[in-house]
Amino acid sequence: MTIEAARNSHPIYFIGAFATGGLLTFMVHLNGELARYGNPLFSSWTAHGTGIIAAVILLLVLRRRRAATAEKAPSAPWWAYFGGVSGAATVILTSTAVNSPLGLSGTLALGLAGQVAFSLAADSWGLFGLQKRRPDMQDIAALGLVVTGGALIILFGRGGA
Repeated sequence: MTIEAARNSHPIYFIGAFATGGLLTFMVHLNGELARYGNPLFSSWTAHGTGIIAAVILLLVLRRRRAATAEKAPSAPWWAYFGGVSGAATVILTSTAVNSPLGLSGTLALGLAGQVAFSLAADSWGLFGLQKRRPDMQDIAALGLVVTGGALIILFGRGGA
């Protein structure tokens, strides 16, 4: 997406992205609580078990609506099926990290830095069928700011009791 296209995007996309960040924070907190009272594997199983139940209910509701327009959808690429594995690993690792001295904000700050770094690498190498795009100085500066913000949160964000 070009800078011009981003400036002309509908505000609902930005609101949705911001809301997703809030939901992600809430999810990581709840998974961390489950891991604190059980273990990280229990947290992952619980999160994905409730996700399966919600997905089945949603599919049953949508199936009735789609029955009239039954077209064959194109097949997903083989690597798309590994999303569940990375999701399970993410829940286990964040559930562990959130219960460490990093806390919730440190875990999310480092997670965001990792997401930005990996997405820049994916753009650069054209992973997952993405068009190759060489990171520019603004991309590198954004990554630097995210890492710096994460370091500030982790090193100086510990509130006194």
